[in-house]
Amino acid sequence: MGYFTSLYASELPHRAVAVYMYLRDRSDKDGKCYPAIGTIAKELKLSRSTVKRAIADLEKSGHLCKEQRWRDNGGKSSCMYYVR
Repeated sequence: MGYFTSLYASELPHRAVAVYMYLRDRSDKDGKCYPAIGTIAKELKLSRSTVKRAIADLEKSGHLCKEQRWRDNGGKSSCMYYVR
C-alpha cells in the first residue's frame, strides 16, 4: 500500500491533497519537515490562507500533526509537521 492510498480514499479538498503531497515529498524518513507557510504557498502557487486551510483540513483528518517551533530569542519559527 502506498503513501497516498488513504488520502485518495478520503474526501479531502484538492488543496489539502496538494499540500500533503508537498510535505510528504519534503519530509525525512520519520515524516518530519518544517517548511514555512510562505514557502509552501510559493512553491504550490497557492495563497497563504489556502495553505493554512489545507493544513487545518489535514490536521482534522489525522493525516498531519503540527508543532510550533521557537527561536532562541523567543520568536516564532516555522512549524514542525509530522506527516502520517
